[in-house]
Amino acid sequence: MAEIYLDNAATTRCFPEVARVMTKIMCEDYGNPSSMHHKGVEAEQYLKTCRHTIAKALKINEKEIFFTSGGTESDNLAIIGTALANHRRGKHIITTCIEHPAVLEPMAYLESIGYQVTYLPVDSFGRIRLEDLENALRSDTILVSIMHTNNEIGSLMPIAEAGNLIKRFSPDIYFHVDGVQGFGKTKIYPKKLGIDLLSVSGHKIHGPKGIGFLYVNEKVKIRPIVFGGGQQKGLRSGTENVPAIAGLGKAVEEVYKFLEEDVERLYQLKKYLIEGLEKLPGVTINGYTGYDSAPHVVSMSVEGVRSEVLLHALEDKGIYVSAGSACASNKPMVSQTLKAIGVKKELLDATIRLSLSVFSTREEIDYTLRALYDIIPMLRRYTRH
Repeated sequence: MAEIYLDNAATTRCFPEVARVMTKIMCEDYGNPSSMHHKGVEAEQYLKTCRHTIAKALKINEKEIFFTSGGTESDNLAIIGTALANHRRGKHIITTCIEHPAVLEPMAYLESIGYQVTYLPVDSFGRIRLEDLENALRSDTILVSIMHTNNEIGSLMPIAEAGNLIKRFSPDIYFHVDGVQGFGKTKIYPKKLGIDLLSVSGHKIHGPKGIGFLYVNEKVKIRPIVFGGGQQKGLRSGTENVPAIAGLGKAVEEVYKFLEEDVERLYQLKKYLIEGLEKLPGVTINGYTGYDSAPHVVSMSVEGVRSEVLLHALEDKGIYVSAGSACASNKPMVSQTLKAIGVKKELLDATIRLSLSVFSTREEIDYTLRALYDIIPMLRRYTRH
C-alpha cells in the first residue's frame, strides 16, 4: 500500500471529472462572467449550470444559491448577515457547544457587539436535546444555528425535529444549518426541513478547495458582509471563481449519481472498521456507530497513546488520519466536542479521527487495522507513567 488516505472529513481528493472541467475553463473558457462579450457569456453559463445542479439536488430555486469561498464564509455570511439585518427584532441567537469554529467565532464576534448567544449542551453521543432547544427559544430570538453532522465524531443532529420546533414557536426565527459534513452523505431538502440557510463546502465532496455556497431562502432578510462590485445580487461581491464553481457543480453531479449506493457502502465499510478497532484493548469509539451517525467518520480514543504520536506513527506507514478537527490541528487546544460528550480527561489528547470516502476500500481498512495492531502495543511500551 503506497498511500492510504483516511482524513476525508478534512478534505477529499477531487473527482477526475472535476479536474478536467476546471482545467478547460482556466485554459480555454477563461472569461469574466460579468463581461458582456462572448467569453463573458460563456463563463456565465458555467455559473448557471452549477446553480441548476445544486438547485435540483436540494429542491430549491436557483436564485437562492450564492457562491462563496467555502464553508467558513458561508457560515459567517449566514450568521453575521442575518444578525445585522434583523437586530431590530431581537439580539438573541441559539447554537450548540460543539459547532465548528466557523460558527463559534462569528458567534463570539456578535457577542462582542451586544448580541446574546445561548450555547446548547449535547448528550454523551453529541446530540442536542430538543427540550433544551425549546427552553432556549425566546421572543427576541432571531436565529438558530445547528450543524447537520459533527466533524469530529460524526454525530447527526435532529435537524427535522429542530426545524419543526423552531417554526412552531415562531416562523420568523431563521434556522441556519452548517451542512459541510452532511451534504453529499445524505439528501437534504431545506424547504422540507424548515432550513432557511444552508452552508456547504466543495472540498468535502471531491470538489476543489476555496469554493462553497450558501442557500438563502428568498424570504430571509440578510445583509452582505463583503462589499464591492455588487455581483450575486449584491449579497456577495467579487468576481466569481468560475473554474471552482464549475468544479463544485461537477462534484455535486458526481456525488448524487449513486448517492444511496455509495452511502450504504460507506456504512458497511465503517462497520467493518469499527469491528476491527474494537478488538484492540483500551480503545473506545466515540459517539454513535450505526445508521444514527455519519457514514464516513470514526472517532477513536486510545488509552495510553497520545494522538499526535499515533498520527505520525501511522503516517510513517503511509496512512493519513487526523487528531480531531483539521481546521484547528495546528493549534494546541483541547477538543470542545470531546469535552462536551464527557470523554475522560486522560483521553482528550489520545483521540484520532479516521474518515472515509467513496475512494476508500476494504483492503485499505485491513492494512490500517494491521498497522494499528502493531503500532499501539509498541507505543504503549514507550509511554511514560
